[in-house]
Amino acid sequence: MADTAPMGVRNYLVEGVSGTGKTSVCRELARRGHHAVNGDTDLAYQGDPATGEATDTALHEHHIWDVGRVRALVADHRDPVTFFCGGSRNFTRFIDLFDEVFVLDVDLDTLHRRLDQRPHGEWGAKPSERALVVRLHRTKEDVPGTGVVIDATRPLGDVVDEILRRAGLVGDSTGQA
Repeated sequence: MADTAPMGVRNYLVEGVSGTGKTSVCRELARRGHHAVNGDTDLAYQGDPATGEATDTALHEHHIWDVGRVRALVADHRDPVTFFCGGSRNFTRFIDLFDEVFVLDVDLDTLHRRLDQRPHGEWGAKPSERALVVRLHRTKEDVPGTGVVIDATRPLGDVVDEILRRAGLVGDSTGQA
């Protein structure tokens, strides 16, 4: 994406509609020793996507990330690579900070199966939220239109392996990085 990060310091965004596996990918990246930020828990709040001003809403379209915190994490060069995982309605305000964007994608049957497994109270479990997720899956209006699409229907380890390979952090099946 952008060449804003100094040599050796890279930042990646892992996006996708609800149910595509962003949180699972984040956990697996961290388990493997990578610096991974769960944007939905560590950066998100309810706010106006255009201004960033906090709101008293509980609306999907107001689920945004703190742009200042994103910029601060990108500027923190203690980690050679940082993965930012999660969805944000204001990603256009900081997407240029990332070296690459990975967009997790699943088919509709997989999406329904995953939403069926969501615990009560987790976003996407209610019928109205599920209908929104399905619409967003169809239209792709909620995720970056550019980026590397990752088939997230595969086992989690394979999905993370592909992200790491495309980020140049592991070799491909021929041993090439």
